[in-house]
Amino acid sequence: MKELTKMKMPSKGERKIAMESYNALAAVLQDIQIANPEIEIEEIQDRIVIPLPALKLLAKVLKAMGEGKVISVVPIATEMTTQAAAEQLGCSRPHLVKLLESGEIPFTKIGRHRRVKLEDLLNYKATMKAKQEQLLIEMMDADEESGLYDS
Repeated sequence: MKELTKMKMPSKGERKIAMESYNALAAVLQDIQIANPEIEIEEIQDRIVIPLPALKLLAKVLKAMGEGKVISVVPIATEMTTQAAAEQLGCSRPHLVKLLESGEIPFTKIGRHRRVKLEDLLNYKATMKAKQEQLLIEMMDADEESGLYDS
């Protein structure tokens, strides 16, 4: 994960080029019917075959970059340290360890060190977000029932 420390915001020029590239690629992706389209690199007159899911991922990367977001592509099966996992969740490492030890997030142990799969962390994060949204809906419903939103 050392690459993460080298990440930086895209420059204004990079953002502009990324958005133009995204717009062009998004338009072309709507018309592509084959699973492995061929693209041409004009500068070197070379054609390469790229799986359609990879082109779709590239479009998402270009769109995010055009919006000024920092991009990181990480294999989903990547294992993380507890510190990296805590940073991903936005919590302290001791709190993450409690979540691991309570069984809320699966982990493996290598010697004395715990490792968390990115996939498991993202699943936990999605579950917690869904629970938070449900609680907010319940709170809003309770407020409406008690007349707090009457005009």
